[in-house]
Amino acid sequence: MKGIIGKKIGMTSVFGPDGKQTPCTVIEAGPCVVTQVKTAESDGYTAIQLAYGEKAERKANESEKGHFAKASASPKSHLKEFRDYSIAKALGESITLDIFAEGEKVDVVGTTKGKGFQGVVKRHGFSGVGEQSHGQHDRQRAPGSIGNSSDASRVFKGMRMAGRMGGDRVKVKGLTVVKIFSEKNYILVTGSVPGHNGSIVYIQN
Repeated sequence: MKGIIGKKIGMTSVFGPDGKQTPCTVIEAGPCVVTQVKTAESDGYTAIQLAYGEKAERKANESEKGHFAKASASPKSHLKEFRDYSIAKALGESITLDIFAEGEKVDVVGTTKGKGFQGVVKRHGFSGVGEQSHGQHDRQRAPGSIGNSSDASRVFKGMRMAGRMGGDRVKVKGLTVVKIFSEKNYILVTGSVPGHNGSIVYIQN
């Protein structure tokens, strides 16, 4: 596996040589610093820890300062561990978008937008009861019946009902790298990526 930490910038579209328009997500990824290298001998598994995003010195505690000092790096705001990293990297080295190539397939991990407490129509796509009769005026977006009568005499676990929506960790697989702008640390991938603009995402392969 290889990967990098980035920040979602927004969406755009590019035109291919055939004139076809492709929607893309722009991600500012890297440069990331290797702040820890784990081996099977010392940790039981192999992995590298990457750090991304500057963090004010006054906001870092002493343990964080000591951890980053081992890699000769300034305090960072985001850390992510990638297991079984396919590219050999030493402590303190920098990782950029050069690890990816245009046309390559990647997976992007992010946290979806939080929607708060939502009803069944928005959360699960219910159509609602929809009728207004005999004085009922608030049934358009109601869930309707949620359980059986005397047979089960209870509501089954997992029943789709209203509740908190969004804020989930989601991986989108098989996105194609359309374009890489190494000088700006921008990478364009096909389709949409979970999260709001400015949210942290992980690109891996």
